Amino acid sequence: MVLPCLNEEAALPWVLGRMPPGFRPIVVDNGSTDESARVATKFGATVVAEPRPGFGAACHAGLTAATADVVCFMDADASLDPGQLPRVAGPVRAGEADLVLGRRVLGPGSSWPVHARLGNAVLARELRRRTGADLHDLGPMRACGRAALLALELADRRFGYPLEMVLRAGAAGWRIAEVEVDYLARTGRSKVTGTVRGTLRTIGDMRRVMADRAV
Repeated sequence: MVLPCLNEEAALPWVLGRMPPGFRPIVVDNGSTDESARVATKFGATVVAEPRPGFGAACHAGLTAATADVVCFMDADASLDPGQLPRVAGPVRAGEADLVLGRRVLGPGSSWPVHARLGNAVLARELRRRTGADLHDLGPMRACGRAALLALELADRRFGYPLEMVLRAGAAGWRIAEVEVDYLARTGRSKVTGTVRGTLRTIGDMRRVMADRAV
């Protein structure tokens, strides 16, 4: 269970405290200036330091540190409930899918700006066209086989990493599925959609990945 982390000391106790049995949390500290690493260690997580900035860099560091046959990814900001990881990992473990994404369902107080939801819908439509998978969300909670994901050799180390994962998986003929998960009120401000700079940076990263994987 890979948790990319940048200054999430306030959210980690809840997230790690709700980790279901059988899921070993790997918190990848991506240059935090708060006590994220100490808190993660206190709550029993394996902590991996990744000094290279970038969401994709943190995800890849966690992937290479993982040893389980099935690896999951999830934001560490408490916007997603780790208790729902089994519904995402289940189809992969059962051999029914190769990659499963959690489709976010808005809960009370959830922080998902309208512009971000619209952008996500446009992106999902393009993913449906390119992969043939019935996707409606580039879900941040996801599960797949560890060895198979390493074999895809994802190159992006920024915010385009989740998108590249789906595009490469689709090109490789993976069975891609989607299940619903609750989207909650996150702790703190989002590094992606919480600022104009973060939003523009993410859009730029994803446009670059789309162009590189043009079909």
